[in-house]
Parts: sequence; C-alpha cells; structure tokens
Amino acid sequence: MSIFIIAEAGVNHNGSLELAKALIDVAADAGADAVKFQTFKADKLVSKTAQKAQYQKQTTDAAETQYEMIKKLELNAEAHHELMAHCKTKNILFLSTPFDHESIELLHELKMEIFKIPSGEITNLPYLRHIGSLRKEVILSSGMADLGEIEDALDVLIASGTPKEQITVLHATTEYPCPIEDVNLRAMQTIAGAFGIQTGYSDHTNGIEVPIAAAAMGASVIEKHFTLDKTMDGPDHKASLEPEELYAMVSAIRNIEKALGNGVKKPSPSEAKNMSVARKSIVAAQPIQKGEILTEINLTIKRPGNGISPMRFDEVVGTAALKDYCEDELI
Repeated sequence: MSIFIIAEAGVNHNGSLELAKALIDVAADAGADAVKFQTFKADKLVSKTAQKAQYQKQTTDAAETQYEMIKKLELNAEAHHELMAHCKTKNILFLSTPFDHESIELLHELKMEIFKIPSGEITNLPYLRHIGSLRKEVILSSGMADLGEIEDALDVLIASGTPKEQITVLHATTEYPCPIEDVNLRAMQTIAGAFGIQTGYSDHTNGIEVPIAAAAMGASVIEKHFTLDKTMDGPDHKASLEPEELYAMVSAIRNIEKALGNGVKKPSPSEAKNMSVARKSIVAAQPIQKGEILTEINLTIKRPGNGISPMRFDEVVGTAALKDYCEDELI
C-alpha cells in the first residue's frame, strides 16, 4: 500500500486565499496525496486571554494574544469551497483539521473524506465523540500523549461508530521545531504493536531525514508542514519546509516505498543476470585425464558461475573424470 503523504499547509496561508491556492499548487506539484489546512472559529478555540506557545512568541508579534493571532488566520465557509474546488483541479485531496464542533460540521457538510484530529484534541471527549459518530476515515495525531491516552481516544472513536480499521494513529512530538533527540521514532512501532492499528508519523523536525526514516520504518501516513517561504510572518513558517525541500521529501519517500519491496528474499530481476559472473563453479586446477579420480588437488573453485555449484564439491571429489579436462575448464 502506498504511503499517504499529507503536505500540511496549516495556517501558512496567513489568511490569504491566493496564498492558500499557491500552497495547494506546490503540494500537488510535489506529488503529495493531500494538502491540509486548519478549520476553526477563534471565538470557539481559545479564550481572549490565552497565552501563545513559546515558539509562537518567537515567530510572531509577542504583544498580541493567541486569540488575536489566530483570528487573522480563519478561513470561512466560502474559502473552504473555493480551496476544495482548486484542489480538484490540481488532483490533490483537500483536508483540514477542525478545532471545534461548528468546524467539524462544516467539513462534514463539505463531504471531506478523512478527518484529521490534532494532538491537542486527543483528550477532548465531546470532540472525539462527534468525529467518531461521522464514521469517516480518521487520522489521529498523538503528540504529548502516552499509550493510555491514545487507548482512551481510540475507545471513544470506536464506541461512537468509527471502525478501528478506519483509524490511523500518527506518532508526533509537539514542539516546533522538534529536537532530534525527542523524536523517538520507535514509539510509532510501539503504538502499532500495542493496538494492532495502522500508524504513521507527523513530523516537526527541521529538514526531511526523519520523515524519510519513518517511511522506511513502516509509516503508512507521513505529515509535514510546508510553506512558500520560511521568512514570512506567522507562527509556523519557520518550522516548515520550503517548496524545494517538500519536493525532495516526497521524492525520497516514493523511492523508499519502492525500495521496501514485498519482503520475499529471492534474486531480483536486475541481479539475476549477474549470477554467472559473480558466482563460482568447480573447475580443473590442472590438466585432468579421462578416468582420473577428481581430488581436492586437481580441482579448484573459480568464476564463472554457470558450471557445477561449489556447494556440490563433496559430491564431485572422489568420482572419476568422464573426459579430459584442460586447466580452468568447467567440470
């Protein structure tokens, strides 16, 4: 099964529809399967006095509140219609993460195929119940969560009506950028083993090597933030990939996908032709007369490999030569 790559535009459109469409173009050109935005009503998401995260204070106006920051980044229903239509023309799947009940309903009415639950909502019982009741495919991010919290969230989604087979859990570390030593990629495999569920990885590190490694470790979904320009104003640009990096990441993941193969160990079509060149056969170490007994002295092992396999050496030693042999001639 192909690795599902989500190019996370998030709020990197800075509230501009034109920027959002340009991000869709980049994600499609890169070969991502989906481009993902965020759907929220600032009034329903944060209180007027909520503080910003430390990384947000460093990348935006430190004086403004979290509410003021995200109010500028809202996309209304009309914008969603327009962006979904643009995604269709670019043959890429439109996704958006809802952050409140009104946003869940909007995306459901728009017939969005997959619901992505962000790490911050994994402990939000009414929210999980709402999404679970839609019986859609669900991708659940698990940043900041332990196994018990993941289990509780899965129980709610499944009890609300979403089959386990339709849920993928993404391992994630909620820090922007995430320090390499905090990635803990093996936790993705721990989640898969604990719940017998599809897993993937949502990446917040700098660069592209970690998501590529996650692909090699069996991720079925990879999510990564991207932007048109890391130097733009906004909370997430700095920890995002620029277009060329996104192209390189998708290309590398597609190559890893091919390289993983089917797991059957046998000669590949490309190497079969080299077997006779690289392997060896039993040959005459010196001239041998017909009827002479073949021994470890008058036999040796040399290339090419299109004669009797050296694995049959013990069968050949002690038998009589059936003909005359020159030195180096295949037995």
